[in-house]
Amino acid sequence: MSTPPPVPSAAVTDEGRCPCLSGETYGNCCGRFHSGTAAAPTAEALMRSRYSAFATGNVPYLLATWHPDHRPATLELDPGIEWRRLDILSTSGGGPLDTTGTVEFRAYYRQDGQRGTQQELSSFIRKQGQWLYVDGR
Repeated sequence: MSTPPPVPSAAVTDEGRCPCLSGETYGNCCGRFHSGTAAAPTAEALMRSRYSAFATGNVPYLLATWHPDHRPATLELDPGIEWRRLDILSTSGGGPLDTTGTVEFRAYYRQDGQRGTQQELSSFIRKQGQWLYVDGR
């Protein structure tokens, strides 16, 4: 994808807390992946950055980090969903020297005043040195 990522929403600044709740600032965590100044070194880092992309509405980043064999042609995010928290439940593989990995997560959100969760076991593959999201179940 050659489309540059958008500027994060006004609620997220480089100095603010990263939406993935890593404990880092956005600029030192997912923001550097979103801006293209660094690539996620692990499957978990990519998972966190994709969660943050959902939280900030960064559709170009989501599409660019989706494996081309599984990527949808377009992606529309529901503006009524507010992503609140990410819990990483487990990881398998996905390290700096691996070529595949999985990350199980639970994401918490609010929509129309109601709380909800999404739990998924996501699969990742590293292709030409870049981690890509394959699919989830």
